[in-house]
Amino acid sequence: MGSSSSIWTVCLILASLASAALCANPRRPVDVQFGRNYVPTWAFDHIKYFNGGSDIQLHLDKYTGTGFQSKGSYLFGHFSMYIKMVPGDSAGTVTAFYLSSQNAEHDEIDFEFLGNRTGQPYILQTNVFTGGKGDREQRIYLWFDPTKEYHRYSILWNLYQIVFFVDDVAIRVFKNSKDLGVKFPFDQPMKIYNSLWNADDWATRGGLEKTDWSKAPFIAAYKGFHIDGCEASVNAKFCDTQGKSWWDQPEFRDLDASQWRSLRWVRQKYTIYNYCTDRKRYPQLSPECKPDRDI
Repeated sequence: MGSSSSIWTVCLILASLASAALCANPRRPVDVQFGRNYVPTWAFDHIKYFNGGSDIQLHLDKYTGTGFQSKGSYLFGHFSMYIKMVPGDSAGTVTAFYLSSQNAEHDEIDFEFLGNRTGQPYILQTNVFTGGKGDREQRIYLWFDPTKEYHRYSILWNLYQIVFFVDDVAIRVFKNSKDLGVKFPFDQPMKIYNSLWNADDWATRGGLEKTDWSKAPFIAAYKGFHIDGCEASVNAKFCDTQGKSWWDQPEFRDLDASQWRSLRWVRQKYTIYNYCTDRKRYPQLSPECKPDRDI
């Protein structure tokens, strides 16, 4: 697939990268049909299927958006999706790919793609909720047009860290900083959710730009549907394959040197908001910001 290049993507972007052979990259995802791992969640008629279910489209109109979720719940793993965002005037729309637990003090790991007026770039917002506490937003521009081709968005989650990847570029890490008093998602299995919906009360310029329904239907395309995780019951507290999966191995307990470089590159060139540097909102630095190298 055009945008599914391996670690060479990072190596081309960053001339100073270490040898690619040294990088602890996630394994290549296995592309499967939608129905193997996912089921529709709502507005079933707004999901369109192609190529025997290998590709789907989510449709949003003035009546409803739509979404789908994983069949299973997972406690750690590697999850990815190829997505092509709503093209053209997408202001007010949000395309989401996230993990979420089911309990009141829920854990959540979010990719949210905020649409914009024609010619203005998409904004990718990430967030992490632990024990029901969120407000850890980071926002970046992407270094490509996400409406032109499919790009792979991935989450690697283990007991030591959560890493957000765009193609093979690490764009954010959230380390396990429980020794600093920061909760980390480790004992609440999560389902994977994807959705396309209208959020013009906040999504584009804080709600100033409204959805232009004359442009509907808005369409986001998905394929890949990769899940490689520890499937568990909703009430499980421990992954029974702990330490046995590739994403549990020592090389995935931290980013390697080249991944830290790619993350620094994203922060320097493409980050437009980071809660760790928002002193008006957070006069006191959040404890996890230093180990995550957000400052």
